[in-house]
Amino acid sequence: MPVGVLTLQLSIPACASLKEKRSRLKPLLSRLQREFNLSAAEVDLQDVWQSAIVQCALVSNDAVHVNRSLQHVVRWIETEWLDLEVEDDRIELY
Repeated sequence: MPVGVLTLQLSIPACASLKEKRSRLKPLLSRLQREFNLSAAEVDLQDVWQSAIVQCALVSNDAVHVNRSLQHVVRWIETEWLDLEVEDDRIELY
């Protein structure tokens, strides 16, 4: 059973406080979970206003499906969440 983990380094240039950062990330994480049926969480840089590390995990019976779905997540964020910038992304399959 393949497990895919997507690690995203995000830049949120317009944020001026941690409260504003949370208000931008919370809807993103909820939509990721709802749209793609995966687990998503902010895992690092919680105290940095304009950056975030978000990880998404997806389990399936098909490694190709996992990889394709996680690639779609990256494209979706880049096109739908214009106030965020994807600085780096990495997909790992286990």
